Amino acid sequence: MTDADTTTTGTDWGAWQQSWDRQQEWYMPDREERFRIMLDMVEALAGPAPRVLDLACGTGSITARLLARLPEATSTGVDLDPALLAIAEGTFAGDGRVTLVTADLKDPDWTSGLPYDSYDAVLTATALHWLHAEPLAALYGQVAELVRDGGVFMNADHMIDDTTPRINAAERAQRHARMERAKRDGALDWSEWWRLAAADPVLAEPTARRFALYGEHADGDMPPVAWHARVLREKGFGEVRPVWCSPSDTLLLALK
Repeated sequence: MTDADTTTTGTDWGAWQQSWDRQQEWYMPDREERFRIMLDMVEALAGPAPRVLDLACGTGSITARLLARLPEATSTGVDLDPALLAIAEGTFAGDGRVTLVTADLKDPDWTSGLPYDSYDAVLTATALHWLHAEPLAALYGQVAELVRDGGVFMNADHMIDDTTPRINAAERAQRHARMERAKRDGALDWSEWWRLAAADPVLAEPTARRFALYGEHADGDMPPVAWHARVLREKGFGEVRPVWCSPSDTLLLALK
């Protein structure tokens, strides 16, 4: 979708952004806290005007919060999902601080479409778990090449520790009980949100293309924090550790 398409349809892109946020919060009620810590660390390590790569950006959730927090920042959003990118394009149309790139992160040459060779920060959230371990490790190597010396990479995602099965089961049961209560109160889940997108005159076509690419949901791996930390160090990051966690998710920071 071009800027002309998004500005002439009359589509309320802000409403779609809010709808996406509410759907994601159904799964992760502490999502905003995670974003806040992520941007705290960007500001602490990269300053008030960072050049940021929003990796697997989706609708641009990170970019929107980045620019609200740090107006002098610039962001390159990369994704393959045509429906979520359509929302991002509509949201950021005319904002010179934002560049959106369509690319498949499993393509070894995906970085060729980026406008810059290096970034102060590479950020991603709830996205890379759709990759299996081998392509994720390869991606971490490419990210290490993109982050400047002294720059930062942060990944907020599901990182499951299989050595704690009873803790995992208890957390999952409680989380799903909460989600069911919220759903009874009207919260949209993933499938229902996509049904609404498929019925929208503007999003119907990119949504159809999205499901042709991915199916219902990509099937990747969710290795533990220790795996991510080890691989990131092997790929060239000097310091790696969690800076936030919940019972199910971790925000892992890697400093070049």
